[in-house]
Amino acid sequence: MTEVFVNLIREGIFMDQEKLIQSFLGYFGGSSEGIRIFTSPGRVNLIGEHTDYNGGFVFPVALTLATTVVARPRNDDKIRLIANDLEIMVEADLDDLSKYKNLKWGNYQLGVADELKKAGYVIKGCDLMYDDKVPLGSGLSSSAAIEVATAIALVSLGDEAYGKTKKVDMVQMALISQKAEHNYVGVKCGIMDQFASAMGKKNHAIFLDCKDLSFELVPVNLDGYSLVIGNTNKKRSLGESKYNERRAQCEEGLSILRKVFPEAAFLRDISVSDYEQHKGMLTDDIIRKRVEHIIHENQRVIDSVEALKKGNLKAFGELMNQSHDSLRDLYEVTGIELDTLVDEARKIEGVLGARMTGAGFGGCTINLVANQVIEEFIEKVGKAYKEKIGYEASFYISDIGDGGREVEVTV
Repeated sequence: MTEVFVNLIREGIFMDQEKLIQSFLGYFGGSSEGIRIFTSPGRVNLIGEHTDYNGGFVFPVALTLATTVVARPRNDDKIRLIANDLEIMVEADLDDLSKYKNLKWGNYQLGVADELKKAGYVIKGCDLMYDDKVPLGSGLSSSAAIEVATAIALVSLGDEAYGKTKKVDMVQMALISQKAEHNYVGVKCGIMDQFASAMGKKNHAIFLDCKDLSFELVPVNLDGYSLVIGNTNKKRSLGESKYNERRAQCEEGLSILRKVFPEAAFLRDISVSDYEQHKGMLTDDIIRKRVEHIIHENQRVIDSVEALKKGNLKAFGELMNQSHDSLRDLYEVTGIELDTLVDEARKIEGVLGARMTGAGFGGCTINLVANQVIEEFIEKVGKAYKEKIGYEASFYISDIGDGGREVEVTV
């Protein structure tokens, strides 16, 4: 069963448009006239964890696991939302979106609508059906996929010129999606997830500077290796994790270091050598550990970009290993589930690197695995994980895909 699922992901999950549209009509009725389809992917970060909200560097790729939105305009000012796996119908008035912030499902989408309105976009009533293939709570940015797909859909339905004579500004869609999460959902996330979902490109990683959003698309040639994602299946919620606590600790560390680096706007503005010279200023051991991870992790991202450009997969794998060890020992966001997957992965000959990815406290690992040992990897790591943790992990091989976009309706 695992092997079939892995093969399915490797090929990408292709939308059955006819099935999706029939499902949409089953929920909302009416005809298929005016229906449009939008999609945006989840992401996995190759390296650079918890650096984004510290103004640092990240190196994500978009996945072929994605959220698809089937959309149709309405003749009133209502938005209706439904997910075909949850079958929860949400109806909201565009005139007063503030009253829906506490919804268990639908708040991400309505937060995007709210921020788009504030930014001056024309938003019209519509029906939206969501088909999510990004595992929820896995650390693969299911929320960002939902946000960006929603943003593209709402902007395009509000002004039909988008997708025809006008291009949707995808950087703006990423920024608006982030604002929705900050202001509506209440999670002070960084920009990486939304940016990767919006701006991804097939077979490329995004070397993103979160300080100014400058980026470089770096070709990824794994040459006999694959990125295997291991899901702990321990559900986590970013808002319930200690994410905001870590952010506050980094800000405290920065405020102390600014006494000798007054021009440092973010921790990324302090080099490894400068930090090593002045780290004695951080007398609180916890604050020191958090800062040390961020400053060294930023350098690991830079080194990883160079390693992949040179095709040095061994060096990249070692940097992945260093990253996980730092997240475990200094940032303290791993836990027994993630550590077990990583420890067992490193026992397999042919695994060049293994690390947690995402916010941590559950979620996923990313592993650089030789193609000829993938089956052995899944079997041995999966068996050891179940024996130690008590339940099964899941494994995916997702190709590196494109970012958010409208999909031509062909049925």
